Amino acid sequence: MWRHADRPPAVEPDVVERNRQAAVIDIGSNSVRLVIYRIDGRALWTVFNEKALAGLGRDLPSTGRLSPEGVEVAIAALRRFRAVLDGWPAPDMHVVATAAVREAKDGPDFLRRVRQEIGLTVRLLSGKEEARFAALGVIAGQPDAQGVVGDMGGASLELVRLEALGPGEGVTLPLGPFALGAPKPLVVDRVRRAIDERLERVAKRFRANEFHAVGGAWRNLALLHMAMAGYPLRVAHQYEISRADAIDVARFVARQSRHSLEGIEGLSKKRMETLPYAALALEALIDHLRLERIVVSAYGLREGLLLDAMPPEVREREPLLEGCEALHGGRGLSPELAPALERWLAPSFAHLPPLFGRRDPILLAAACRLADLGSRLHPDHRATLVFDQVLRAPIAGMNHAERAYLASAAFARHSGSLTTPEPETIGKILSAERRQRARALGSAIRLGCDLSGRNAALLGRTTLAIEGETLKLTADPGFADMLLGEQTAKRAATLAAALRVDLSLT
Repeated sequence: MWRHADRPPAVEPDVVERNRQAAVIDIGSNSVRLVIYRIDGRALWTVFNEKALAGLGRDLPSTGRLSPEGVEVAIAALRRFRAVLDGWPAPDMHVVATAAVREAKDGPDFLRRVRQEIGLTVRLLSGKEEARFAALGVIAGQPDAQGVVGDMGGASLELVRLEALGPGEGVTLPLGPFALGAPKPLVVDRVRRAIDERLERVAKRFRANEFHAVGGAWRNLALLHMAMAGYPLRVAHQYEISRADAIDVARFVARQSRHSLEGIEGLSKKRMETLPYAALALEALIDHLRLERIVVSAYGLREGLLLDAMPPEVREREPLLEGCEALHGGRGLSPELAPALERWLAPSFAHLPPLFGRRDPILLAAACRLADLGSRLHPDHRATLVFDQVLRAPIAGMNHAERAYLASAAFARHSGSLTTPEPETIGKILSAERRQRARALGSAIRLGCDLSGRNAALLGRTTLAIEGETLKLTADPGFADMLLGEQTAKRAATLAAALRVDLSLT
């Protein structure tokens, strides 16, 4: 099984593999890209990302061949990428090509040239493989994802269902912008008829409430929606758009001239010729697949390749916990502190009404793994710096509300202030109840760290519990005078206030 359980086992620091790197070269229909990742167990970090917009598939509809200019751009980019990766072991490199090279008459000639001139052996993915890896990428970034994945490249659109055990049925359709006529100016009615014709044959098999959008075109549409909606957190991964809003932004883009689109701040200028086609395809997908929600995934085919290469026991891990563990990077005094904090706090917080459903225990575990994130920062600024780092960290496995919740908890762990940085951002993403709970969680972690002096064994000499309307902090016999002093009482009072209960120290 590749999907995480409701509550995965805690990740101990000595189990997570560190400092491994892997590289993916992705030869797509529009771009040729090199991404170098650091892999910490199940957590993926992008450390280098470079692309060339070659437009290999630009001429496919008219000539059936790769763009000659695009081929030269791609060869130059691949030669540079090979130089960047000079000396890398072959198992740490994944070089793949997708729809344009797969469909072009001269695709085999291009692959031979890459092998002979540059020394790279390219794996040519079938349509089914491309769809499967895109779906695995979504799972890499959001293990509990449901519905259908749509990965739009320059020449094709891959649709694949997400089943309980991983990727299900998939299909490749000629619905990328180049297959629909880009870079020519968009003729809305004609292109919409072509899209409808190609979708009608498969639509029933891929109907779902939730659509996971993979690809640069979708991300640009999401960034535009953020700007239009005044949404404050500019993080594309797991950004959600309702059906109605997605239709509005798609229609807006599809009906704009290139000149008008170029005037919109934040949109990639290099995608102006393809973005209206992607927008029209999205509107048609919403209609034919009866979609209710669009979830943008910053993870896709490349991350799917890396997930597929992981050992099964690593794939099963919770990416949020591993990401927080890696972000923390052993900055605290004791590697046992985070799991000890989780064990100490879990009973009390399990007593509270869940605010994130089955995710509450995972979020508590994640917050504990960030407990000492600010230990090497200046004490006057660590609360604010940690807040910003967690809010915008490239960690998979959390949606925007969870991201804001963990950032708020990390701030409260280092500060007694009732107001976080960026209050308007947090206020727009989190309900008042979730903001209050985040403050309580951060205050509880601060209490645990301070009363124990970050000594996991000493923390185990106390018990924290909520009984009725009272928070009870109890020390083992003989330890009360060492553990329940003035500092502890102050921290415990802050936690009780955040939980809106009375306090008892014994």
